[in-house]
Amino acid sequence: MTNKDNYYWHPTEEIIANANITQFMKHLGISRYEELIEKADADPGWYFDKVIQYCDIRFYKPYDNILDTSKGIPWARWCVGGTTNMTMNCIDKHRGTSTYEKDFLVWEKETGENGTLTYREFDAEVCRLAAGLKKLGIEKGDVVGIFMPNLPETFAAFFAIAKVGAIIMPLFSGFGPSPLITRIQDGGAKVIITADGTWRRGLPVSMKALLDDVKDDTPTVESVIVVRNLGQNLPTQMTPGRDYWWDELCQDLPIDTPTEEMSAEDPAVLLYTSGTTGKPKGAVWTHAGFVTRMATDMGLCGDFKPEDRFFFMSDMGWMVGAMCAVTPSIHGGSLLVVEGAPDYPETDRLWRVVNQYNVSFLGVSPTLVRGMMRYGDDEVKRYAFEKLRVTMSGGEAWTETPWLWYFKNVGHEKMPIVNMSGGTEIGGSIAIGTVIHPEKPSSFAGPCPGVNADIVDDEGNSLPAGEVGELVLRGPSIGLTKSLWKNDGRYIDAYWSTIPNLWVHGDWVSKDKDGNWYILGRSDDTIKVSGKRTGPSEIESILMETGLIAESAVVGVPDDVKGSVIVCVCVPRPEVDVTPELSEKISAAIVNGMGKSYRPKEIIYVSDLPRTRTMKIMRRVVKAILTGGSPGDLSSLVNPETVEELKAKTA
Repeated sequence: MTNKDNYYWHPTEEIIANANITQFMKHLGISRYEELIEKADADPGWYFDKVIQYCDIRFYKPYDNILDTSKGIPWARWCVGGTTNMTMNCIDKHRGTSTYEKDFLVWEKETGENGTLTYREFDAEVCRLAAGLKKLGIEKGDVVGIFMPNLPETFAAFFAIAKVGAIIMPLFSGFGPSPLITRIQDGGAKVIITADGTWRRGLPVSMKALLDDVKDDTPTVESVIVVRNLGQNLPTQMTPGRDYWWDELCQDLPIDTPTEEMSAEDPAVLLYTSGTTGKPKGAVWTHAGFVTRMATDMGLCGDFKPEDRFFFMSDMGWMVGAMCAVTPSIHGGSLLVVEGAPDYPETDRLWRVVNQYNVSFLGVSPTLVRGMMRYGDDEVKRYAFEKLRVTMSGGEAWTETPWLWYFKNVGHEKMPIVNMSGGTEIGGSIAIGTVIHPEKPSSFAGPCPGVNADIVDDEGNSLPAGEVGELVLRGPSIGLTKSLWKNDGRYIDAYWSTIPNLWVHGDWVSKDKDGNWYILGRSDDTIKVSGKRTGPSEIESILMETGLIAESAVVGVPDDVKGSVIVCVCVPRPEVDVTPELSEKISAAIVNGMGKSYRPKEIIYVSDLPRTRTMKIMRRVVKAILTGGSPGDLSSLVNPETVEELKAKTA
């Protein structure tokens, strides 16, 4: 393994010449990537208009104006006057072409059962379900939730909802009742599509029954559509007039259901993301916005091609689920869908499916790689990965050890690891790599074209190489959330008020002397467990509901396998004794409310929590003490003695 000039991977002349981004720049008459960034940032309307044309993003009615910022950058409108539909661009446009007869979706269940659907066959499933949704009264603008494991039907549901003009609301398949209720209530979902259950490490786990349990708290839900996944392994109660088996609802329905013509700015996806305070925030992606971002991020920068097969072992409830649906389909490629865990029933399952199903474009997160590293090198070395040519990495910041392990053992020191970092609210990436740039461990080539990203100090001044600052956007981006669901004020307060006229993303970032960017972690208190962002307030509210805890601060601390794990610092109610049984009850409440992956690593009991004079709990201070870092300026604390108490508890 060499690291000439600190770079571990260099693109060959052939890779550079054949790269999608090279061909795109050639089409534009641009010879240098730096020039592309400069032009795209100076005129994002020009850039995304060129992407739409070059990547064959189609409209029923052409737009009159690519970008309108007359109401200010936070309220930018894209493709004004145009009409389109996400399903039209991903599925319908392949009709009558050779792509229509290609395999689109290849799937494997945890049991080992597998199969394949061509674009034609998949389109038929989408159309039948779309007709079924209309049969249940779903209309344009209605919200339909997807609470599903990774099954072929999960992706058919995604495109069927968009096809009828409804709004897709993905829900993490591992959610407990509390986060389900919060999101369904806020989104106002009219229909939920689910499965009877799923396999989790050999055990049948009910999903439909969980929706039944929250029925009284989710009155907007009129109908539930259920996929038979476990069948006789899990008897399922069905309520006549409310619950419908997918196969029975769709039986004999047409396979040519028309696709609704939607405004380019109409919502297509409502995906919730958690912050440090308050309820989860509903990010809204449009029919034109998300497909355009996947075209530029995954197609141009990531180099996804029609011959590629995409695979990222993630849940539909997170941003990657939508990415898995749109990236291969908009480019005419194929998708591998795998139910279950990457290391069950065999510990090398991830590597086996990548090899067996000829994955060429693999998505990973550092957490996933760290988890697979524990099984050693031999399990991955038994596979040649002859088709694998690109890895796209996202979800969190790398550290050097897992990056190098993956580069050596999976990429055989020949494959690029294209880093991307953005988020749900962005609808794409902010910082990104490409296949034409050399790579250092954890590095990004720089900002994504057209988003006008920068690294700034607290006043919004650009910072030079070597200094750490906030990641911001200085201009409009086509994928950016259209405000927050039902909450314009929170949208401005959360993203546009920290530094006037800049979108502040909440990541610490730096760049080196060679121009490479590095994401260093969140600048707020958001917890990320196994790549999933969760706000402390969601977990803290569950603790309060037990009646055992007066106050709490929930933080994430570094973990070698999961990236971070949860620690709860709690103030018990006066009448409650601190016993092992208390910790068991608290832990069970979190698992029952949020899911097993949120089980706390540790529960610490204190008499009070560090707080400011405005009584705001200082989670950054709590986290610093738990991790052995500096708690920073404590001058604003009203009760500095709590710091010493917590230090004593963790000594």
